[in-house]
Amino acid sequence: MNHVVIVAGGKGLRMGGDTPKQYLPLGGRPVIMRTIDRFMEYDPHMHVVLVLPAAHHDYWHGLCRQYSFTTPHTVACGGATRFHSSQSGVRATEAAPGDIIAIHDGVRPFVSVEVIARCFEEARRSGAAIPVLPLTDTLRFVGAGDSQHNVLRTDYRVVQTPQTFRASLLAEAFELPFSEAFTDDASVVEAAGHAVAMVEGNRENIKLTTPYDLLVADALLSHGHAAR
Repeated sequence: MNHVVIVAGGKGLRMGGDTPKQYLPLGGRPVIMRTIDRFMEYDPHMHVVLVLPAAHHDYWHGLCRQYSFTTPHTVACGGATRFHSSQSGVRATEAAPGDIIAIHDGVRPFVSVEVIARCFEEARRSGAAIPVLPLTDTLRFVGAGDSQHNVLRTDYRVVQTPQTFRASLLAEAFELPFSEAFTDDASVVEAAGHAVAMVEGNRENIKLTTPYDLLVADALLSHGHAAR
């Protein structure tokens, strides 16, 4: 069985305003509903777990009524960090060891169905997969004091979500104690001793964080990048 844990615990402080970014309207529907739609487009039987702060649950249920959103899903409580929110969501899937679980940012509504498919297929093959993109800008390392220099961008990749894993690997990885070194879910799995494969991401799979990102999202939507 396929599962997706959609993590949407952010307060949206960089977006401005009182409404957290995951609930902002995009083309007439909240961002997070569009994100869920994309995974249902890939697999209509996908088990969706939505991780929200406990204080947001009633608000979310109100949005579901307002927008007649009837896609089956489980709501789990977010934690103090991304690690704890993902851990809560993974446990809420109640997945069998051989199932595949994707963990995705709730504010990435433009991930392509093709990228989702690549992530699930690679996770079935090797156990763990993340979507990445090559860098196009020059990178400069800035260290302590006056230490700074350019680095080869070909040595680096931009990491996106969904980060997708065999359920047994995630269950083991999320038994680890929290560490500040856990910058994403793949870093947790790697800390547990498992390699993570890379697959090609899609450029439109942006994370909506600032008002500028919403302008880009509106442009993407107008060019047909919404879930069908």
